[in-house]
Amino acid sequence: MALPKLQIACDHNDLPSALADIKAVGDIVDILEVGTVLLLQVGDEAVKCFRALFPDKEIVADPKCADAGGTVAQNLKNAGADYMTCICSAAVATMKAAAKEIDQVQVELYGDWTYEQAQEWLDSGIDQAIYHQSRDALLAGGSWGEKDLNKVKKLVEMGFKVSVTGGLDVNTLDLFKGVDVYTFITGRGITQAEDPVKAANEFKAKIVELWS
Repeated sequence: MALPKLQIACDHNDLPSALADIKAVGDIVDILEVGTVLLLQVGDEAVKCFRALFPDKEIVADPKCADAGGTVAQNLKNAGADYMTCICSAAVATMKAAAKEIDQVQVELYGDWTYEQAQEWLDSGIDQAIYHQSRDALLAGGSWGEKDLNKVKKLVEMGFKVSVTGGLDVNTLDLFKGVDVYTFITGRGITQAEDPVKAANEFKAKIVELWS
């Protein structure tokens, strides 16, 4: 079982703050994400800046694309992104159109989705999924638990490379010990830490501890 990767999600409201954070931890994390909020604020300029700073890093753009998949993917690929996200309610045709233009498409699992839909994505060549606890759900009192773990395990068993995100802290990773998680994605767990470099190193150390 490979070590899960660590991804920083930059959902900043402004580009300078995002760039300051990735400059601080970009050499520690495995993947850099231009988050939805940042994309809405500054567009693909953020992707271009991330790529200029880290020419050899994997970069994800997170538009949660629901339509015009090919156009969105081509634009993001031209800006420097390796992956992009599609929302799970998008048509399979949208996901397939995006997958033709960019290295990887990741399906964002929000709200109501089914394993039958998930099988359709797999059958179409889409094998990355992102399992969420949404920011709003967590703020409303939700938490990680056995129900989440079981869904992640099921998706892994189906053949997905599953990334996990949503209010993660270092201790949350204990829940997933022994599960073949592809990537842990954290934003505020690093960016809002008192010492982002220390926080990123703690995440990496915990991954090594649990998956080595």
